[in-house]
Amino acid sequence: MNKPASFRTLFLSDIHLGTPDCQAAMLLDFLREHDAEKIYLVGDIVDCWRMKRKGFYWPQLHNDVVQKLLRKARNGAEMIYVPGNHDELLRQYQGLHFGGIEVKDRDIHITADGSRLLVIHGDQFDMVVMNAKWLAHLGDWAYSAAMWSNKWFNRARRLAGMEYWSISKWVKLKVKQAVSYIGDFETVLAEEAGRAGASGIVCGHIHHAANEMRAGILYLNTGDWVESCTAIVEHHDGRFELIDWSKITRERAKTITRTARKATAQAAREAA
Repeated sequence: MNKPASFRTLFLSDIHLGTPDCQAAMLLDFLREHDAEKIYLVGDIVDCWRMKRKGFYWPQLHNDVVQKLLRKARNGAEMIYVPGNHDELLRQYQGLHFGGIEVKDRDIHITADGSRLLVIHGDQFDMVVMNAKWLAHLGDWAYSAAMWSNKWFNRARRLAGMEYWSISKWVKLKVKQAVSYIGDFETVLAEEAGRAGASGIVCGHIHHAANEMRAGILYLNTGDWVESCTAIVEHHDGRFELIDWSKITRERAKTITRTARKATAQAAREAA
């Protein structure tokens, strides 16, 4: 097995352990191939909302993800858990340590070049979550319904030899109100980073990965491990990179398929 890629900092969010939609197997593969000196868990790691509404769901793969993270902490990685709205119960434990993981409501991360980044889940600046929690829960139910539709829709696509295509992600990028919501969220979070005296921000919450500048502020959104399977990493020289693990695994699968087809064709030619 190849040695894992090493980074200065790794940022993960919106894993949603405890739900059938969590891409735990994909995340485990990612964690096996990536290590970091410091790891931020930027909220919605465990989906307490879903488990409260639907009942306890915790397959072995989800336990494996937790054990893998704890093992990284035991092996020396500094790990900070910044809770989100789906795991907001942990906010009452700010300042405490669990298995080498420290819980904080927010944090200031100092980059390799000395810059300050505000690390926060982001739901605190989502007016729907803050002012109409019942509507946020309704939106969560609608998202779950969309993911259920995604599962069956993409099962049919796989049988037809087609790639995964996300209905809910398409809606986010095409529906005017959703695009406006994402833009407003990004602007508000960038402004909060400025108020905190930071030159950048790392957040999650909206399941829309990004690595871009917003009004002079570096805006980094980790995405999620339900659809996108993305993470943000800081290299040892201070560069930030958005890793799209689902894209990487698709490309690997295509390469393996092409190689297998070539080998089959070569064997057929030799047999002839």
